Amino acid sequence: MSGTPRVGFVGVGLMGHGMAKNIVEAGYPLTVVGHRNRDPVKDLKTRGAEEASDLAGLAAAAELVVLCLPGSPEVETAVEALLAAGFQGTVVDCSTSNPVSTRQLAARCAAAGAALVDAPLSRTPKEAWEGTLDCMAGGAEADFERVRPVIDCWAGRLLHVGDVGAGHTMKLLNNFISLGYATLYSEALAIGAKNGVDAATFHDVISGGRMDCGFYQTFMAYVVGGDPEAHRFALANAHKDMRYLVSLANESGISSHVSSVVKNGFAAAEAQGRGADYLPTLSDFVQDMNGIRRDER
Repeated sequence: MSGTPRVGFVGVGLMGHGMAKNIVEAGYPLTVVGHRNRDPVKDLKTRGAEEASDLAGLAAAAELVVLCLPGSPEVETAVEALLAAGFQGTVVDCSTSNPVSTRQLAARCAAAGAALVDAPLSRTPKEAWEGTLDCMAGGAEADFERVRPVIDCWAGRLLHVGDVGAGHTMKLLNNFISLGYATLYSEALAIGAKNGVDAATFHDVISGGRMDCGFYQTFMAYVVGGDPEAHRFALANAHKDMRYLVSLANESGISSHVSSVVKNGFAAAEAQGRGADYLPTLSDFVQDMNGIRRDER
């Protein structure tokens, strides 16, 4: 790979748009594949990016390809298409993927003369645009060092956490903790509402205390502040991540008492047609499910 590699990007959606913007503004030749939302593609092209019509075209145009996709099925399809087109560079998977799949794809890449680094993300589209995302990367040391300068374009904090698959494992653990908090907050708010403690009072007590944290603040920015954009992460994505985490626990022979309960809450919300709603609305779902009126909240 050259000193300033030609970069390809697949998935210029909520997170990927800002990430790709930072890559091209850092001076890397960037090629993107068309996205169902044309606005990010048009914006990136005004900043100097090129557009490939398909993954075969992207494989020919890039030495390093970044993936920012919904999950493992989409990642598997993209990697297979790149390899089928003769790609022999490095794939950087920034999706939240199943580590079992990630390790299998890494072996497929190695057999084809390519490499794979898993580099999932933490934080929100705001930090993606600002280039201050958290990133946890898994892969061989040499592969990690090769892609580090590109990751640095969008990451304010970058940690190499182990071999291939370790990045996605750590991301699922991170999300398990945060989604577990969302589940706890939602049930606590429901219990409070049924017993004369409204959300504003709850927030007055928790905010600024030992149980406060950045995640709590964005969650409550919707609950008490009414900001629908406070935490732009869909309940369907939360359900998907928890399915991966429970699957990984099962694969590892670990009992999954807590993670299964958290997963089931998001499964129920998605089954009720709320999958596209953002994470803090889990509190609405739990209270609706328990018959709690709006004026009790």
